[in-house]
Amino acid sequence: MSFLAQAPRALEYALIAVFCLLVFASTTIALLARRYPHKNWLELKLRIRTWWWIVVVFVLAISVNRTVSLLVLSFVSFLAFKEYLTLVPTRREDHMPLFWAYLAIPVQYFWIWDGWYGMFIIFIPVYIFLFLPMRMVLIGETRGFLHAASSLHWGLMTTVFSLSHMAYLLVLPTDATGSMKGNGPMLVLYLVALTQLNDVAQYLWGKALGKAKIIPKVSPNKTIAGFVGGAATTTLLGWLLGPVLTPMSPLYAATAGLLIGVTGFIGDVVMSGLKRDLGVKDTGDLLPGHGGILDRLDSLTYTAPLFFHYLRYLYY
Repeated sequence: MSFLAQAPRALEYALIAVFCLLVFASTTIALLARRYPHKNWLELKLRIRTWWWIVVVFVLAISVNRTVSLLVLSFVSFLAFKEYLTLVPTRREDHMPLFWAYLAIPVQYFWIWDGWYGMFIIFIPVYIFLFLPMRMVLIGETRGFLHAASSLHWGLMTTVFSLSHMAYLLVLPTDATGSMKGNGPMLVLYLVALTQLNDVAQYLWGKALGKAKIIPKVSPNKTIAGFVGGAATTTLLGWLLGPVLTPMSPLYAATAGLLIGVTGFIGDVVMSGLKRDLGVKDTGDLLPGHGGILDRLDSLTYTAPLFFHYLRYLYY
């Protein structure tokens, strides 16, 4: 049975609202392009077209049965990790450690499918952290060892371990009555919607009021007004949507919104720091109008694990 078939009406209404927003955005851009044909609307058109694909994949990931949902999300982690490795230099000798690193992805998501929280939470931070350097030492090449080992593990932690917390929201255990304290797909929708809306809110507040730069050496377009306005907007949205999509009270939901607003900004600028260090503007070109998949998931690398543990501490 699919997740969507078991989901409350609120999830169906929320997904319908998302699709209505996309239809509105597509219609608006089409009308603007017709009204002002001399302006270049290509980037916005590409962004909205890509958002259609993102939303379709996201709905697939949270609407079908657990196995298919986790396969989709594990594939997202695979794409993110692969994109990361195209940016970070790797040693020619490390082809076998890279194989084991890739193999860690399906194993990590198997622990989620199995509901084995203990192994899920330590597999990459402990066992893979210890195993990969050992396998790299056996090659016998010490040149660039520290850089290679640390880069590989940071990539796994960011693109697989952090993002897999979003998947674990789908399999949170039931309470004594057998019903979930929070519907998994609705929890994922709450997390992803607030994270993405936080990015949009920061951009809009920064454009409208932003003058003072917050960390110009890392991300010159980020402003104090954008950060504060985005966090405040996400806190308000968290307060409004929390009681509808999650088991949280309004106070806890507002706190979750603030948490997502602040840490989403941090995830964004951390990835900006990585790109600036590597001398690239985007992490890839997989998503036309957006850049690479990491450009779209950067905030979630922070919000997913922190929201997960916040919610689990309160209700599970």
